[in-house]
Amino acid sequence: MTGERRAAVLGSPIRHSLSPVLHRAAYRALGLAGWSYLAHEVDEAGLPAFVDGLDGTWAGLSLTMPLKRVALEVADHVSPLAAATGAANTLVLGPDGRLADNTDVAGIVRALQAAGVGAVERAVVLGAGGTAQAALAALRELGTKDPVVLVRNAGRTTELAAAAERLEVHPEVRALLTGTAGDLAAATSLLTGADVVVSTLPAGAADEFGGVRWNPRTVVLDVIYAPWPTALGAGAAAAGCRVASGLDMLLHQAVAQVELMTGRPGPVGAMRTALDEAVLARS
Repeated sequence: MTGERRAAVLGSPIRHSLSPVLHRAAYRALGLAGWSYLAHEVDEAGLPAFVDGLDGTWAGLSLTMPLKRVALEVADHVSPLAAATGAANTLVLGPDGRLADNTDVAGIVRALQAAGVGAVERAVVLGAGGTAQAALAALRELGTKDPVVLVRNAGRTTELAAAAERLEVHPEVRALLTGTAGDLAAATSLLTGADVVVSTLPAGAADEFGGVRWNPRTVVLDVIYAPWPTALGAGAAAAGCRVASGLDMLLHQAVAQVELMTGRPGPVGAMRTALDEAVLARS
């Protein structure tokens, strides 16, 4: 397939991004000659001008922090999922304009499914930020509308609550990440009783759960991928749990982006191989 087509990942900072590795591997595997994928340092203030300057050769943009909310403002159309979660990590550029979409949800769903998750009854989410909102949507797709969400401060969950209302889910928010012995015990009890645990906390913030006596049937997704393994992921794996990392989520959200931008199924195997090689080279 020939003809110049361009795509890129935008964010700030962006130098660390592995998205170019994933998308370029997909283009090679799909035989998409003439397709290119770069990384551009763009902040919130610079996004409108960057998008306005794109010509018809552009197929799409991947958007990372801090652009996932402002992306909705530069789009001509917003997918129901992006509208419900309040964030978009993808802009598809086509003849009908700019479509904002969210493949983080697909990334979480597919990462959990690849780890063996089927229907979910009891789930726990750690954290209340944008990725936690995507986790609510993913868990809804997997069968649960009432996960427990553990946070440091229940008063700082306004955006999570708004997303939950739009998604028509009913999370139970509990302030149990305060570091006190009583809260740690209560949080541990919830984690060990869950089918699925999704940690959306920043690096190091979930380390206190590294020593949890996990139930081996629990599937754990920690969205961190550097450094890996995290204390949480290592502890769960040592207990016999099936564990997915942020790399798994990154892979599968990129697969979904490739599908949206090219109209072709994302080549999971080729993208996984390229990702693993890139991570090994960096380490």
